[in-house]
Amino acid sequence: MSAQDKRPPGGGPGRGPGGPGGPGFGPPGMMMPAQKAKNFKGSFRRLLGYLRPYRFKLLAVLLTAILSTVFSILSPKILGHATDKLFNGIMAKLNGEAGASIDFAGIWQIVVLLAGLYVVSSLFSYVQQFLMAGVAQRTVYSLRNEVSAKLNRLPLKYFDTKTHGEILSRVVNDVDNIANTLQQSLTQMITSLVTLIGIIVMMLTISPVLTIILVLTLPLSFLVIKAVAGRSQVYFKKQQEELGRLNGHVEEMYTGHSIVKAFGREEKSKAAFGEINERLYHAGWRAQFVSGVIMPLMSFIGNIGYVAISVVGGILVTKRSITVGDIQAFIQYARQFTMPITQTANIANIIQSTIASAERVFELLDEEEERPEEQGRLKSSDVHGDVRFDRVRFSYKAEEPLIDNLSIDVRSGQTVAIVGPTGAGKTTLVNLLMRFYEVSDGSIAIDGNDISKLKRGDLRSLFGMVLQDTWLFNGTIRDNIAYGREGATEEEVVQAARAAYADHFIRTLPDGYDTVLNEEASNLSQGQKQLLTIARAILADPAILILDEATSSVDTRTEIHIQQAMNRLMEGRTSFVIAHRLSTIRDADRILVMNKGTVIEQGTHEELLAQGGFYAELYNSQFSSGAAVSATS
Repeated sequence: MSAQDKRPPGGGPGRGPGGPGGPGFGPPGMMMPAQKAKNFKGSFRRLLGYLRPYRFKLLAVLLTAILSTVFSILSPKILGHATDKLFNGIMAKLNGEAGASIDFAGIWQIVVLLAGLYVVSSLFSYVQQFLMAGVAQRTVYSLRNEVSAKLNRLPLKYFDTKTHGEILSRVVNDVDNIANTLQQSLTQMITSLVTLIGIIVMMLTISPVLTIILVLTLPLSFLVIKAVAGRSQVYFKKQQEELGRLNGHVEEMYTGHSIVKAFGREEKSKAAFGEINERLYHAGWRAQFVSGVIMPLMSFIGNIGYVAISVVGGILVTKRSITVGDIQAFIQYARQFTMPITQTANIANIIQSTIASAERVFELLDEEEERPEEQGRLKSSDVHGDVRFDRVRFSYKAEEPLIDNLSIDVRSGQTVAIVGPTGAGKTTLVNLLMRFYEVSDGSIAIDGNDISKLKRGDLRSLFGMVLQDTWLFNGTIRDNIAYGREGATEEEVVQAARAAYADHFIRTLPDGYDTVLNEEASNLSQGQKQLLTIARAILADPAILILDEATSSVDTRTEIHIQQAMNRLMEGRTSFVIAHRLSTIRDADRILVMNKGTVIEQGTHEELLAQGGFYAELYNSQFSSGAAVSATS
């Protein structure tokens, strides 16, 4: 996965506390610029479609959010009444009024009422979060299942044209981004909007004049925000670019650290790291400094508003237009006023990023799938192994045919070697046979059954594959071998390992068959990994074998053992061998020589050498190269 793909979804620097857009920071829209969706409305409506089954729960979320916020908003106003009772009692005593006292009983009643409001508000907030968590996780659960099912229906060409990092980014990062937004940002958006409306209403009920004074400070705030945000986002973009370069350099250097050391390039690597790190430092420092300037500026503007409110409010109190408690409540509302605006602006940016993520997921879901499954069945035990390619045509691009009018007849039990230069179509031939790709024209049949009429799972179960690039997953050696056949017994696993000459080295490992392989199986040599994949193929006991230079990663002595095991395995089975070293296919029943998607020669090793054609030239060039190497070594 690329460095960009590893970034947390939906943001970059400045998402946390203290950074632009972080909690309590104040300025709206100061996050990293979000990736924009190409079709915001369409993708937004489609995402809402996933929420439709939970509309009643969402209605309950909306109701509880409103109730929780309303109870919270009422608190400053009620607290103002307590201040009035305290103020009026003190003023009555100072004025020497008879029987004057502070109404502590009334104040305590207000305090109890406030405590009750806070408890009820928290209770509704808890119910809101509980309901939204269920809705969000259920929605994303459905989306993940849909994505997983889609990946299983996509043709191989999709994975050939997309990097692993890009696919993982869509399946993991983008889906997680949607989950986080549904869980947190959606409820926060509802709460912020209700809070903003509620605060404006409450301020207007206290004093329209003071409300106008506060609102007049907003344009100045937005001008400051726009000016600073414009400059800081340039630096944040630069910071993100340099961070991507730094991550890419570190990943590359530490993945290939043995090569770096072998060629003595440590100092050059450190110098490159230092140069990128220096640029990242300057970009990050400027970004944080410029964005940090906005806090004191916003505080300065806010304080001007508070001073104006206090002065005008004091005048209104002397005229008995409003009470001291109202001034106190209004100042509390004024302090809360900018917070929902900030949150709404930031959440709008997050939602923009989320819709972009949803759009990327929807693009995957809309990809062209494999042809619909046919219901034809073919059991491995019933297969003889006759394979026929009848006038097969295939092209990745319509204007550039790769295989043109290819016809081959392979009889049961034959070993067919496929040779030719790079790009000749050798691997494509095998991919067509297993229906990883569909033929553009013509047909392929096994025992007279057109493979396009068979269920793909049944078809592929007929084949056993051993590829040049080994594939082992994180698990024990036993599990990796047993992957070849479901329900394989311990004895069958061991027998397969012995047949592949892997049993000996497995037993020399500390945990034997229980040895756990890590992600890249780096605790085994390349040759040992290849032996395990061969053991897996032997256990599968397939009707047809496909071997792609399966012995290229082992030493000469091991190759002899493997070749013997392979000869036993191939007895009575149709086998397709993609060969790069022509010395390994001398005993093949038939050799197909391919060039530019067409079989240009076919026959046995001796027959092709006697023809003196393309194969003979290819074989002699390899033999001469091998002789020259031997002579100089």
